[in-house]
Amino acid sequence: MTWYMEQGVPEVGERLVAEVFQRVEVLADHPDMGRVVPEFDQPFLRELIRPPFRIVYRSDPQRVRIVRIWRSERLLHLPAGDDEGSPRT
Repeated sequence: MTWYMEQGVPEVGERLVAEVFQRVEVLADHPDMGRVVPEFDQPFLRELIRPPFRIVYRSDPQRVRIVRIWRSERLLHLPAGDDEGSPRT
């Protein structure tokens, strides 16, 4: 939001953050609504796209955990030496 404030349009940043929170809140009732993250191809690691962001989350039987939110053009990468198929949180 800081960037939007610096650009003189804080309402754009506020709206964007509110929309991301709305998308995340839906996951409580619909944890499988996102697609499987293509970089990992693991059914428990999913993502929602809310341009310009990717909302990456882990869906377990009892809960949904947000792993990371970042710019949608960036790819996820495993840390060196990690072969378990899940990103570092």
